[in-house]
Amino acid sequence: MKKGIVVILFSLPLFSSIAGAAQTRNKTAGSPLAGTWVLEAAEVLHPDGTRVTDTAYGTNAKGLLMVDDEGQYSLQIFRPDRPRFASGDKKRGTPQEYEAACLGISTHTGHIFVDTAQQTLQFKIDYAAYPNWEHTTQIRQYKFTGNMLSYQVPATAGAGRIAISVWRRVK
Repeated sequence: MKKGIVVILFSLPLFSSIAGAAQTRNKTAGSPLAGTWVLEAAEVLHPDGTRVTDTAYGTNAKGLLMVDDEGQYSLQIFRPDRPRFASGDKKRGTPQEYEAACLGISTHTGHIFVDTAQQTLQFKIDYAAYPNWEHTTQIRQYKFTGNMLSYQVPATAGAGRIAISVWRRVK
């Protein structure tokens, strides 16, 4: 009897680690976007079909998108050549410095879901640099090939231009 209890007690950690490994495998199978992505391009598609660099982020835009196994994400896009504040104090910028700082970034966090039937990504945004996006769901048409992901941000009212973000998975 004592021998049986000892075997059970020593077996529990083994079974726990097996169960944990199985849980990890299930989590990994969660989001097809899980991993770390770097921004390859920030572009704009005009109504006439021309595709050019998005001037909001410049020719050398930088970005990072991280998605965990459950689809929780953090996304940042930056214009790397934004001017520094002359005062050296972010609380004492000029209106032009604040405008450049604000319009040269896009950042939000929340949960992302893939709808393969509709070819859409659903960004359920919890927090964003642009406060109007907080607690909203943003739908994006996407293409996912190999380690490349691109999606389109719908045209703003009257603008007719579609922003396109292109990401490469690095991990």
